[in-house]
Amino acid sequence: MELAIGHKCIGDSHPCFVIAEIGTGHGGALSRAGQLIQAAADGGADAVKFQHVFAEEIIHPLTGEVNLPGGSIPLFQRFKALEQNMDFYRACKDRAEELGMVFLCTPFGIASAGDLEELNVPAYKIASPELNHFPLLGQVAGYNKPVILSTGVSTLGDIERALTITGKSSVLLHCITAYPAPETEYNLFILPNLVRMFGVLSGVSDHSVDPLLVPSLAAAMGAAVIEKHITLSSRDDGLDDPIALEPDDFTRMTAAVRRAEQSVLEDTVRYLERWHTKERINSVLGNGIKRLAPSEQAHYLTTKRSIHAVRDIGEGETLTETNTALLRTEKVLKPGLFPEFQPVILGKKTVKPVPDGAGITWDDVIP
Repeated sequence: MELAIGHKCIGDSHPCFVIAEIGTGHGGALSRAGQLIQAAADGGADAVKFQHVFAEEIIHPLTGEVNLPGGSIPLFQRFKALEQNMDFYRACKDRAEELGMVFLCTPFGIASAGDLEELNVPAYKIASPELNHFPLLGQVAGYNKPVILSTGVSTLGDIERALTITGKSSVLLHCITAYPAPETEYNLFILPNLVRMFGVLSGVSDHSVDPLLVPSLAAAMGAAVIEKHITLSSRDDGLDDPIALEPDDFTRMTAAVRRAEQSVLEDTVRYLERWHTKERINSVLGNGIKRLAPSEQAHYLTTKRSIHAVRDIGEGETLTETNTALLRTEKVLKPGLFPEFQPVILGKKTVKPVPDGAGITWDDVIP
């Protein structure tokens, strides 16, 4: 089983595809983006990944303060400040390709996905909260390119529904949506099980802070892809900088991945026992049963997409794609129905007023 992503082949008999997640760590500065791209290349990454952010595609303006690794911030306003035009991403893509890397970028909705298709990205990376954003999945699947799906805060049923849309040219990245993610919750024995269950390649998107533990074991387990955040300094003010690897540690990680993919699991375990106990390593490997990790269980409803009002909706008003949207709920707003129910409720009349930002539930449309 293999896929081509740009000029790289991933999968059986190919080296692990290492993605340096830059995300929005550039802070809107092209010079900083260039430094991060160079650091990723120097660190041995096969690809860099950015995030094409439109705030309105992700969360509601009334989302409020959200706790992130760097502290509590007004996330909608931060996302607005991080929006960039396509000239920015085109320059980043050109620089990454000059350095021999693949350029990837995450869309969060229909508009950002369309922009990236015009940019001719070779594949699409979908973040965990968008695994149930079915209109977005349908759009990127229609481009007939590989789709890399992160699966944090997701059940096997969630993964199965997503793959019915994106198909066999997909890669599942096992992930824990916590910042930082506890290494001992990673349950890396799930990787070969995902391959057997769904017939697609698997890998890891790692939000833990240790540079070697999860990536090395994942590579030894046969991960086709490993994604890890990179930063110039973990003390910088990017959204993910506190959990990202600085250049020296990113280089160490890549070297460890290359070592592990050439070794059997037992050899990698013995290597990691220089820094970790056998018990800790075994807890990272887990039992291979796919469940929500303890650190993410409480956030299942609020992290994933659900149907929200995007203005005050009066009693007896018809629900439409104009007055509703599929958004992440986060911590302040009430979650609504999951996106699979969007076709059911559109066209229905409300039986009571729905305030701007609220999640729309059956109680709003059924007397």
